Amino acid sequence: MKSLWDDKEASEFKTDLDLRVYTSRLLGCDSSLVLHGGGNTSVKSTATNLFGETEDILYVKGSGWDLATIEAEGFAPVKMEMLLKMAELKELNDTDMVKYQRLAMTNPSAPNPSVEAILHAVIPYKFVDHTHTDAVVTITNTDGGEDKIKELYGDKILIIPYIMPGFVLAKLIYDMTRDVKWDELEGMVLMNHGLFTFNDKAKKSYEKTIELVDKAEKYLASKGAVLEVKEDSTTIELLELAKIRREMSELKGCATISILNDSNEAINFSKQNIEKIATQGPLTPDHVIRTKRIPVIIGEDFKDDLASFVKEYTQYFQDNKTDETLLNPAPNFAILKNNGTLSFGKNAKEANIIKDINEHTFEAILKAEKLGGYKALSAAKIFEVEYWELEQAKLKKGGSAPEFNGKVALVTGGASGIGLSIAKMLNSRGAAVVVLDINPEVETTFNKAEIKGVKCDLTSSEDIKKAVEIAVKNFGGIDIVVSNAGIFTPSENLDSLSDDNWEKSMNINLTSHQKLIRETAPFLKLGIDASIVMVASKNFPAPGKGAAAYSVAKAGQTQLARIAALELGEFGVRVNTLHPHAVFDTAIWTDEVLANRAKAYGMSVEEYKTNNVLKTEIKSENVAELVCAMAGKPFAKTTGSQVAIDGGSDRII
Repeated sequence: MKSLWDDKEASEFKTDLDLRVYTSRLLGCDSSLVLHGGGNTSVKSTATNLFGETEDILYVKGSGWDLATIEAEGFAPVKMEMLLKMAELKELNDTDMVKYQRLAMTNPSAPNPSVEAILHAVIPYKFVDHTHTDAVVTITNTDGGEDKIKELYGDKILIIPYIMPGFVLAKLIYDMTRDVKWDELEGMVLMNHGLFTFNDKAKKSYEKTIELVDKAEKYLASKGAVLEVKEDSTTIELLELAKIRREMSELKGCATISILNDSNEAINFSKQNIEKIATQGPLTPDHVIRTKRIPVIIGEDFKDDLASFVKEYTQYFQDNKTDETLLNPAPNFAILKNNGTLSFGKNAKEANIIKDINEHTFEAILKAEKLGGYKALSAAKIFEVEYWELEQAKLKKGGSAPEFNGKVALVTGGASGIGLSIAKMLNSRGAAVVVLDINPEVETTFNKAEIKGVKCDLTSSEDIKKAVEIAVKNFGGIDIVVSNAGIFTPSENLDSLSDDNWEKSMNINLTSHQKLIRETAPFLKLGIDASIVMVASKNFPAPGKGAAAYSVAKAGQTQLARIAALELGEFGVRVNTLHPHAVFDTAIWTDEVLANRAKAYGMSVEEYKTNNVLKTEIKSENVAELVCAMAGKPFAKTTGSQVAIDGGSDRII
């Protein structure tokens, strides 16, 4: 492991807090050091209060912030005097600890301080860095892990036996270090938890972390704890993935995202003795909040395997509970024997976090096996963290999820115009979205965990099949299909209508929609409150001269939707159609085109835009709103309908 410190870059940061942000980000950008909000950092400084008095302040990472992207406002300013007095208390429950830490803050709008704020306060150095480094934790999670840490670091590291985070950990370290010669220590290793380094200089504290982790990585290599992963592939069928996701959604009681990890590493892990090595517990106890203690192992019958997991998890709860509230007993990830893994989440972000944690855990487990055997904490100790009073308190707060949370939408023609607005709105309301377009820019426009762009020629069955595969592997299934792609072909009267014009319109404006339904219908039948929304045109109910190729194709698309409603209704799939007209905030309506069209009608541009019964302008976002309504609760009992969105057209009315 190499230091990323840059003297020139660091020289731009003048304050203690600015340097703290800088080195925190250096740590956070390496996922082998911290993952998704893991780890915490702090700096001790001073501030002048309202009365002109100088106070000692601990700026410690706030709850909800990630070291990789943290800003100055992500650090909670807490009075050192209060934290040090709290360390002297004999007992303090974590709920009260959080309350009193918040009372000691100098900025009430700052985030809650880390639960390890007291621990940071008792370490007598300006900068404190805490990471959950894979290399160190891998070594601690083996038989004889403490002896291996001593062999690696000697007496320059203080070893702290495992105890759960919070006040009890801070109190333990406070008591253990009263007579410690801090200047002789290079850091602390918390067994099964992570690494602490500290110094009065930001650079030295950061680089001490890098140095100690580098030693751990070299130690693993010297013991043969390295992985050689061969190229491999999965044989699991897409429909099987959709069936598993459907069953998981029922067990969770809500739509659930399911991400397949079919990397060489994941498949390699799934071919190991997973009944033994994958059922001991997480790499560090804080991961249990995301992953649960163990996965479900899926073999020949996923329903039986899931049912067994629920039964065993409920027994695990009964064996360890006092007065806690049972969490949903369904698993948060699965190992598919010989076929990789699945990660389940209430949305794509959560499922991806679980996937990332698992990737690091699988690697650590396999390395630990080569170092004498993986050995996680006991079920009772993991339960303490999973059912921590602070986590239980979150259950009582609740909060409503976005409307399409956990749902998977596929939107065609999404690189611009109406499709772009639809894709963005569905995603903003919680859906994971796969956006298809023939324009390759769609892949750069949408390139996030929860919304993915796919270049797709919708006249190609193979392209559509590949897009469906991406949707199912990345999110688990398909719940919403918005069949929006289309083109407006040049105006030609029937007596001069070219074959190319006609065939192009039929291929894109009609046949592509039929192909899309054919390829997505098997997955929609397994979807959660599944629906298809057809984006057709005013040219179906009100065709115009010279638009035969377009109008006939749109009429066919509308008829296709009606038949789909009849055929898919018995499977709970709703199919509804909307007919937009005169949506002017799209790429084809340039200022020049608008001006010319308005002039041709003897109108101003504004009059032309609002040339409808309601005298209102129709925008892409208005169409997107209607799509969301059709895919959501307002149309939950409706199928086969057609709705115009045009401000009212006298030709239709």
